[in-house]
Amino acid sequence: MRALVSFALLAFIGLANAQPDASLLQKLRQGGYVLYLRHAATDFSQDDSQMKSYEDCSTQRNLTDKGRAEARRLGSEVKRLRIPIGVVYASQFCRTMETARLAFGQPQPTNEVRGGPSRPDDAARYEPLKKLLATPPARGQNNVISSHGNPFFALFGAPYLAEGETAVIDPATVKIVGRIRLEDWAALKP
Repeated sequence: MRALVSFALLAFIGLANAQPDASLLQKLRQGGYVLYLRHAATDFSQDDSQMKSYEDCSTQRNLTDKGRAEARRLGSEVKRLRIPIGVVYASQFCRTMETARLAFGQPQPTNEVRGGPSRPDDAARYEPLKKLLATPPARGQNNVISSHGNPFFALFGAPYLAEGETAVIDPATVKIVGRIRLEDWAALKP
């Protein structure tokens, strides 16, 4: 019994090779959710320590070619599954803007979803993000937030989202109703 509970917990948090819940796809097709997406794969040999502006990608950690392909694949899967997308917000960093643009088209840059290290004493820093997560999308649509791992962790706790992983948030409760890893999208049947 203990092993079964452990596997169920791992599947819920996205660490086991479990297929996504088919009922989640039906919910997404009806709209009303916020898809919180951590940017796709990046080059960890780069960092943001010398960053002077959001527009200068040369001083930021950027998507790799693999990350660009992942973002395009995510967009293709969402289209294939006929999931309606409304407003797409993105942190102003190059990696989140590029992920959103390649997957969904032109995002709205917004400081409310920015990244950066989180500390236990700065919970108020993410209140604007929490407000955005609580904002219902237009009827029949799902909004997207292309952001980072730290803001997600600050609001929802462990485990971190993997690069390219999506958390489905119910704006009425600001609770996670599902997590979809990049490789799980292809397993969903239209």
